[in-house]
Amino acid sequence: MEIPGLGPVVEDEAFEGYRSKAVPVAVLGGVDCEFLVQGYEEPEDREDFHAAIRSFLELDPGALTDARQAIYEYYLKIRTVHGDGLAVRIDGPDDVFEYVDLGNEPEVFRNDDGDGRIYVSLECECDWEPEHGLQLIFRDGCKLTKAGPYDGEVD
Repeated sequence: MEIPGLGPVVEDEAFEGYRSKAVPVAVLGGVDCEFLVQGYEEPEDREDFHAAIRSFLELDPGALTDARQAIYEYYLKIRTVHGDGLAVRIDGPDDVFEYVDLGNEPEVFRNDDGDGRIYVSLECECDWEPEHGLQLIFRDGCKLTKAGPYDGEVD
């Protein structure tokens, strides 16, 4: 099977979806990423997936620049909970990416429990919350709707 923008994909039974070969992702600085696509079975629903994947692949690194404030707010929320016990101290939004390792396996899925839209989720590591990490979610592949813990929620 082939998914436009991703090329040939193979079934990934562990993920219960499809896995692409590595493709460069501009928003991540051109890093090659394997996409995981879940819920792509119904032919009549596929155009929504194609549009979201296309939109995500068209994002430039400026989308992450725009996300810095939301990521910093997530850091501040965790700092409020942990106080002085937090291992890192981030002075402002411009510094957040010094403490983040961006993921390289974007997950594409339909939010069947909510609005039915297609989301692209990126699981990242962050120094201030090693247990839950940082999840960046883009609705329709282009609008950042979440910068928070990896908790299964889309916003």
